[in-house]
Amino acid sequence: MTGYQEILTDPSYYGQIVTQTYPLIGNYGVNGIDAQSRKSWVRGYIVRELCEAPSNFRSEGVLGDFLQEQGVTGICGIDTRRLTRIIREQGVMNGAVTTEEIAANREQLLNRINAYTVAGAVEAVTIDKPCTVDAQSPKFKVVLLDVGFKRNILQSLLRRGCSVTVFPALTDPAEILATSPDGLMLSNGPGDPAENTRVIENLRALIKSGLPIFGICLGHQLLALASGAQTAKLKYGHRGANHPVKDLKHDRTYITSQNHGYAVLAATLDPAVGEISHVSMNDGTVEGIRYLNAPAFSVQFHPEASPGPLDSGYLFDEFLALMASSARERG
Repeated sequence: MTGYQEILTDPSYYGQIVTQTYPLIGNYGVNGIDAQSRKSWVRGYIVRELCEAPSNFRSEGVLGDFLQEQGVTGICGIDTRRLTRIIREQGVMNGAVTTEEIAANREQLLNRINAYTVAGAVEAVTIDKPCTVDAQSPKFKVVLLDVGFKRNILQSLLRRGCSVTVFPALTDPAEILATSPDGLMLSNGPGDPAENTRVIENLRALIKSGLPIFGICLGHQLLALASGAQTAKLKYGHRGANHPVKDLKHDRTYITSQNHGYAVLAATLDPAVGEISHVSMNDGTVEGIRYLNAPAFSVQFHPEASPGPLDSGYLFDEFLALMASSARERG
């Protein structure tokens, strides 16, 4: 199991403490390639055993040094599987990693823990201004709305011949449409999706424009909210690289990478607006929606993360096919 650097630099973990169930972390070091964003966004990091002497030909540094450089509080020597069992039974909860004397400050510390919330997450992680990355042999122009995007999403588009312009989360729809894009990608990101009222309102205008849209994770939730559905917080959330999801159209189950604490409520989706395309084989929650009122679809999991060889990368190909079909219809 690998991917700790990707987790640490995934904006979806903004404001959270991350605990790893795999017992040895840091064994292949860190490098400048695997980072998914410009910095680490986690507030704390908990591991069983920290490797301080990594061995890998790609290693450029030690995980402990990386955490210090990023200002992330880390702790090792913790029975992380026992901690995970507690979370599994009790649900996601607030916590703290501290060097304070707990017995003397117990009530004060508990009050601080109970009062902590993750708010304004998307505004905190989104880029400041638009930027464009051109593909070598461009076929399409794609706008990537940054509500906390991972670089693997950008790379997945570039590999398929899409030149990509990344826009800040709160960009006005008119500014996006003025670039005459072939499609819109809605990225993953952190926090409560319903909190992003301005982004949701902007998406309603973009849906009406007829622009082909593909949403991932938070992007999936925001698209559903903009289409009249509702979301709810999960007791545990879905985390990790081994979640089975069934594609209802192809009658096939894929192993997916997931990282989300909220889900779209199936009963709130208007059947005239969209249909459920993917479901979780673990708990039956919504994992994908295909829209009937617009050229748009979305998934809750991460097709860019490749938990298997290239399990769900076909969704990017479907996005390209949707843009090609839309281009033909426009003449």
